[in-house]
Amino acid sequence: MATASFSLSPSPFSRSDFRPSSTQARLRIPCRSDGTSLSPLSRTLSAIESSGVIACLRASSGDLAREAAQAALSGGISVLEIVMSTPGVFEVLEGLVQDHPTSIIGVGTVLNALDARKAIKAGARFLMSPVTVKDILEDIQGGEILYIPGVMTPTELWAAYNSGARVVKVYPISALGGTQYISSLKKPFPHIPMVASQGITLDSIGTYIAGGASAVVLSDAIFDKEAMCQQNFDTIYQLAQLAALQGHEAVQRKKRCMLSLAS
Repeated sequence: MATASFSLSPSPFSRSDFRPSSTQARLRIPCRSDGTSLSPLSRTLSAIESSGVIACLRASSGDLAREAAQAALSGGISVLEIVMSTPGVFEVLEGLVQDHPTSIIGVGTVLNALDARKAIKAGARFLMSPVTVKDILEDIQGGEILYIPGVMTPTELWAAYNSGARVVKVYPISALGGTQYISSLKKPFPHIPMVASQGITLDSIGTYIAGGASAVVLSDAIFDKEAMCQQNFDTIYQLAQLAALQGHEAVQRKKRCMLSLAS
């Protein structure tokens, strides 16, 4: 297993001549180096599990979305979700996939099969919804695209899993009890991977992952509303660095704990 240094670096976005690119040095999470070949679906699942963080981007324009996404990816985010309401979302996705071929980029708040197919055609590696859309679940069965349906109750969770979901999004988590709710759900469903979403802050990443979440969805915690309004990509870059670092450290602590319990 390859490792990397996690010291935070100065933001390149403070330089007036900076233009983000796929070669920009950035914070990286550990990656497989044993030559094992994974399918695209398995790579997506592995990236989410190993990073512990899915950055969720919604923007008022395509240009703003591209710049903010570049800042987050350059800061170390490896899994990025672009919300459907972003203007020109599929064009933004296509450009980011081309510029960042090793990143896992998907589309969120997908509510119908038609939009799901458009997102996949544009290069989405995963799709996410606030609810479970059965048409999407049926469409992606047997394919290499990950669909993460939204669930709120144990019944919804179980129904989504039995319908073929590989991982579910528990939403809106902060309104449901936060980390205590995730911990409660994991007791009867320890075998079902869960992503916690809504209202999660940087300082609560570790608590959610320790409580049973495979990853957390971070929106304003990375794409701060004021920073987005002011196009302050330096701040977004720095928040992305912190999120990537805390996600990585939380995942590693969880692994050490599990190994300790197993020994």
